[in-house]
Amino acid sequence: MVRSVRPVSFLTRRHRPHPLEALPWAIAAAAFFVFPDYMQLGSQILIMAMFALSLDLVLGFAGIVTLGHAALFGVGAYAAGIVSVHGGWNEPLSGLMVAGASAALVGLISGWVILRTHGLTLLMLTIATAILLHEFANEQGHITGGANGLSGIRMDPLFGMLGFDFYGRTGYVYALAALLISFLLSRAIVFSPFGQSLKGIRENEARMHAIGALVHRRKLIIYTISSAMAGVAGGLLAQTTQFVGDDVLSFGRSADVLIMLILGGTGRLYGALVGAPVYMVIQDQLAKQYPEYWQLGIGLMLVVVVLFARDGIIGMWDKLQDSWRRRSA
Repeated sequence: MVRSVRPVSFLTRRHRPHPLEALPWAIAAAAFFVFPDYMQLGSQILIMAMFALSLDLVLGFAGIVTLGHAALFGVGAYAAGIVSVHGGWNEPLSGLMVAGASAALVGLISGWVILRTHGLTLLMLTIATAILLHEFANEQGHITGGANGLSGIRMDPLFGMLGFDFYGRTGYVYALAALLISFLLSRAIVFSPFGQSLKGIRENEARMHAIGALVHRRKLIIYTISSAMAGVAGGLLAQTTQFVGDDVLSFGRSADVLIMLILGGTGRLYGALVGAPVYMVIQDQLAKQYPEYWQLGIGLMLVVVVLFARDGIIGMWDKLQDSWRRRSA
């Protein structure tokens, strides 16, 4: 008699930490020493991974489809930049708190309205929110820098000791620490009773209504948390690059982070951490080799993923692991 084996993936289904979960963090730490000349790119990857993680909370776990998540990312970036340029407040950690709080407030206000809708209406409202904020940033050029961007951002040394150097070493460690904290928070949320209720909403919202769950309130809470995380990612971008362009609010930014998440795998936590570096490294290499046609390569990659790896890279790993377990049984 063959004993049935329950398929278990350490990346998606276990509540207890698995030793292999330390692998991405070990790779990120090793990259600091192995690739010292690529710290600027590395910090960008870490920031986009946090941004993708914030999107995964609402899309992958709560089932909230959005194409305007850059609105929250951009609000955080501008908030961190404005308090430095116009407020003269250059302390990094408090600047991140301002970025996260500003994005959370925008997410709370906009989410209270748009999360009452579904389907195409919800999708269009998320896009409209990003467009409105983008136009507002262009109109308020005396504050945001308009189409020319917000420059002149300065950062004091982190903890009064670690200055933001030209090579980006401090920025890399700073972004890695912020990503780790955000991931641990996301993991705690996902495996909590609240996180399990979000999965129920994603799978069958009508049934969750029927059993008395406060669906709109739960969706609004996770949307606000996700907004704060996206705002912190935007604030990190402003602080590490010391510049904010209006592209942080663009539709292209929302599309990029969605592609990263799909590439890594939605609803899997580590999908954001895998998809962001793969996408950005491929994009960087294609842009160097084929500066005029690199977008064609990205498009072909997305087609291949959609056709042959719909669950992303992590999903492929899960299938290989489950197949190996079945053969072993």
